[in-house]
Amino acid sequence: MDAPDLYNLSPALRLMATGLALALGPLAWVWLRNKNQPMARRLRVLTLVTLFLTFDLVLFGAFTRLTDSGLGCPDWPGCYGHASPVGAHQPISDAQAAMPSGPVTHSKAWVEMIHRYLATGVGVLILTLAVATWRERRAAGRGGHTQAFLQARAAEPASGRRRSGPLGGEQRTTHSGERGGPISTWWPAWTLVWVCIQGAFGALTVTMKLFPLIVTLHLLGGLVLLALLRAQAVRYAQAQGSSMPVPLPAGTWLLLVVTFALLWLQVALGGWVSTNYAVLACTDFPACQGSLWPAMDFREGFTFWRALGAGLDGNNISFQALTAIHYVHRLTAYVVFAALLLLAVRLRDVPGTRSYGWWLGALALWQFATGLSNVVLGWPMVAAVAHTGGAAALVVVMTGALFSSYRAPIPASASKLRASTL
Repeated sequence: MDAPDLYNLSPALRLMATGLALALGPLAWVWLRNKNQPMARRLRVLTLVTLFLTFDLVLFGAFTRLTDSGLGCPDWPGCYGHASPVGAHQPISDAQAAMPSGPVTHSKAWVEMIHRYLATGVGVLILTLAVATWRERRAAGRGGHTQAFLQARAAEPASGRRRSGPLGGEQRTTHSGERGGPISTWWPAWTLVWVCIQGAFGALTVTMKLFPLIVTLHLLGGLVLLALLRAQAVRYAQAQGSSMPVPLPAGTWLLLVVTFALLWLQVALGGWVSTNYAVLACTDFPACQGSLWPAMDFREGFTFWRALGAGLDGNNISFQALTAIHYVHRLTAYVVFAALLLLAVRLRDVPGTRSYGWWLGALALWQFATGLSNVVLGWPMVAAVAHTGGAAALVVVMTGALFSSYRAPIPASASKLRASTL
């Protein structure tokens, strides 16, 4: 049978309608449950719900990749030009009959399309957050101008006008009446832009036939989306006045930033291991193939622009290259694990960040256990998905710690003492 067009937009409207239908449930729940709450709180709750669903989407994306369902529907955004595998039953059956263990089967098509439905629903929620935040900010601006006018009138002489009641107070309030600062539109705007970019990478994942670099960037993009949503939730809480940034000692704050950067490097390396199917290049621990420094080909392993399974000469990628991919990820894991444990201890010493310290310590141990299980148990599905979930949870927790804190200023006495010793 003829191959389908890589891009077929005919089912796009039906897919968007499906995403809207999926998003209506969380939207209705948030608005009804918080209908008497200030807008900043409603937006924060909706952001947390979207964050939870995006976390689930990342896990389901890992499941899609690990079950080899990424090409279950070989076109985008639908499945053989249809909005669901039901309409594409015949072409899927033909493809499955031609290659029963191939990339296109009925079960794989459903896994792939469910992933796309969930992604569309998350996109609708993020669009709603951006629009609602923008409308609230505009309303707050109009309310602020009116309040300034009334305050100016209240300061005028009493003769010739009717007195108004007291309007002031030094505490800043938003349009919704909550304590704190104004709601920023930048975070939801950036999140909306990023989810569009993430959708483009999802399309390229299919049309470029699981090109390892594209798949790795798609995984990283999902984690960036989690980080943006977590930062957005923190900012809503600060605008509402229910959360205040915690000052961290300069050394602890610097350790937080450095560990966060190391975490992103490790996530990228982990994605490269997974998309190149290099997990089983080493099946023992702590050695690899019975050696602490096995034969490795770093040049071929870390040549990024190449097709799945292809080496530098166009043939299959060498086992030494796969070993290099795996072992670099393992060696970097030791550094990140130590940094996470040290940071966890430091954060537990600061009253406002103790919970972050406990979470980081627990997640570091979780990642060690699931990573080790992948190696010695032959990459079982549960351990593989759990390892991806641990990485996503670390991104969420560390983003929360970073945006909920700031580097404490050096006391004036200490600053003068430092200057005097120079």
